[in-house]
Amino acid sequence: MLKFHNFCFIIAILAAFSFIPILYKCQLSSNCYSFQKPVIDLLTFPSSWNLLYFPSDHPPQTLKIALFVKKWPQSSHAGGLERHALTLHLALAKRGHQVHIFTTFSPNTSIPNLVFHLSEPTVGGYLNQTVVWSQFRTQNSTATPFDIVHTESVGLMHAQAKDVTNLAVTWHGIAYESIHSDIIQELLRAPEEQQAAMVTKKDLHDPRRTSAILNGVDEAIFRTELSLGNELKHELGIPQNGSLILGMSGRLVKDKGHPLIFQALKEIFMENNRFQQSVVLVIAGDGPWGARYKDRGANILVLGPLGRADLAKFYNAIDIFVHPTLRGQGLDQTPLEAILSGKPVMTTRVASLTGSVIVGPELGYTFSPTVESLKKTLYRVWKDGKVVLEKKGKAARQRGLKLFTATKMTAAYERLFLCMPKEAYCKYPNPFY
Repeated sequence: MLKFHNFCFIIAILAAFSFIPILYKCQLSSNCYSFQKPVIDLLTFPSSWNLLYFPSDHPPQTLKIALFVKKWPQSSHAGGLERHALTLHLALAKRGHQVHIFTTFSPNTSIPNLVFHLSEPTVGGYLNQTVVWSQFRTQNSTATPFDIVHTESVGLMHAQAKDVTNLAVTWHGIAYESIHSDIIQELLRAPEEQQAAMVTKKDLHDPRRTSAILNGVDEAIFRTELSLGNELKHELGIPQNGSLILGMSGRLVKDKGHPLIFQALKEIFMENNRFQQSVVLVIAGDGPWGARYKDRGANILVLGPLGRADLAKFYNAIDIFVHPTLRGQGLDQTPLEAILSGKPVMTTRVASLTGSVIVGPELGYTFSPTVESLKKTLYRVWKDGKVVLEKKGKAARQRGLKLFTATKMTAAYERLFLCMPKEAYCKYPNPFY
């Protein structure tokens, strides 16, 4: 019988599966697993590991971790996958683990416990598998081989990954959508129908190989700080207590819902002059839709891509974060950054968001992916006003601190990485702590 450490381990960093919303009924209190409960096997835990408490003491063992990620964040130009890799592995390095990063770019500054192994990307923008595999084998043949190999989505391809032990895969975006779709189709398959070849090859049926760890963002950066918001409003010439400020951030592309919000605002501005005069839309990001927003008028401000420090100002300046995504690509970074900054979120009604971020009206607003539904929600936000939005934002932040911080995410990943080579760490609570 194969041991667990010979398996590839799949991590779902978001809660989009149909059974996952059950976990959110637990409020991290006496209703959740605690040290008074019997010891459980973490690999069979049916909910997100973020719900569990892992001590923040120095880890009982330091690990040598190999990370494969196709891009390392470059200043303000970073997608969710890169920002997840940065947040998680910086935190692991700060906790004493040695992290070797196989990627195409490194920061100019030296960071303790982070070692970069660089290569030129392929024409398609992926890691050159021949080069990175050679780099990895060289490092792995030293006196201290890697304890864990972690790939962000398809950073490391199957041809190389298939024989790696202690391999953890975190799925993001389109890659996550693809694997999620395969699972859904398999669940709906009639018994007499043949099993899909893709599902057979992926062998996703062993629950001990798949766990849910929710995405998290740096709570030291994304926090409630009124002065940061006032500073940005002053820079932009927005009155401190005047207009209702809507905010959006990220890539300004079609699948993020920008045609939807663009059309909704266009129609509202034409039919309601008071709305247009009392609402400001501030956008942090770049992409094809940036120029179109700039042409809509003076009350739509496109700031371009921002670094994390400036993003903290952005979130503190807005009254509500608008997230009109058209795809259930997972638990995006941007709404989590907003709620940790104390802002409510209005988002498309997709499972990964309504089952995790906006689980009730006290936390924000949801709408169907239609112009009419979005318009109704925008009008409701406008009528509710700043006082109601501030109350929702406080409630969202309190919940976010329990689930969506970098500290919670890192603690869960660290325990998983300890558990994979040594099953004693798969028990909760654990006697080694």
